Amino acid sequence: MTSPSAHSPEPHSIHVSAAVITDAAGGLLLVRKAGTTAFMQPGGKPESGESPAETLARELEEELGLLVDAAALRGLGRFTAAAANEPGFLVVADVFDVDIGSQRPLVSAEIAELRWVTRADAGKLEVAPLAREYFLPSSDPDPRRSR
Repeated sequence: MTSPSAHSPEPHSIHVSAAVITDAAGGLLLVRKAGTTAFMQPGGKPESGESPAETLARELEEELGLLVDAAALRGLGRFTAAAANEPGFLVVADVFDVDIGSQRPLVSAEIAELRWVTRADAGKLEVAPLAREYFLPSSDPDPRRSR
């Protein structure tokens, strides 16, 4: 009999909704949850019966006090990356471009810290793979690699 560790099992996946929120200076809003070290895009896991957009609208209100209309969110697609806080897992994220207007995000719920992060700042922080690989602003003209 072969032990489970003798094979390379497919990573388990965690489904989430995530936001791309940028400021006028070109920073991407990233948050760090309590008890973790990596900065990631705001968002979270769905509750029973929620659409990805509804999940994101709820999470943004709970975690950052931001009020957004789920119906007005613009989907950017589904992206997959290594999970920042769960070794051996992949995060599968439905990602939305979110315009928060003049609202200012405030730390609440399980969020310990928030930052507006540019590609230059990212070298000094632990940034989750999803944000680092796909969404940190840069001067790269290829939108598949950066925003």
